[in-house]
Amino acid sequence: MVPTPSARANPAIGRTLTSMSLQTAFLNLHQAVYVRTDGRIGHRLIGVPSLILRTTGRRTGLTRTAVLAYGSDAGGYVVVASNGGQDSPPGWLPNVRANPDVEIQVGRRRAAGHARIVEASDPEYPRLWLLVNRVNHGRYDGYQRLTERPIALAVLSEVSVGN
Repeated sequence: MVPTPSARANPAIGRTLTSMSLQTAFLNLHQAVYVRTDGRIGHRLIGVPSLILRTTGRRTGLTRTAVLAYGSDAGGYVVVASNGGQDSPPGWLPNVRANPDVEIQVGRRRAAGHARIVEASDPEYPRLWLLVNRVNHGRYDGYQRLTERPIALAVLSEVSVGN
């Protein structure tokens, strides 16, 4: 990795960039393994439960895939649109806003689902944030400190497919 000018001026920034690059590489590998093994490997590969969220691209109409840590709540799954604390949300969030019909895969089990966005102003947000942040060992608090953007949550619920 070639350090950015700001990383050369401040070695701590360079260490952060390097650790983020390693983290991104590991998360990409985790997603590849989880998807390619159709859930046989990956559900708990990073020490927390994770699911595969499949959304429909809002501009392309193509299926987009994201592997996300989740917390369980009342039969649904709570996921966090943290994007590692970057100032822009992850690509799956605008896709879900445009079309909340999703596919949820936990391990090898796939189901049609519906996503409901929960913003920081929602009364339910603090409870759900604590739930999923605890499952992810407090990482989301760190991500929120990295950005001024209020990090949204999504509650994913399985839906019954009609006869």
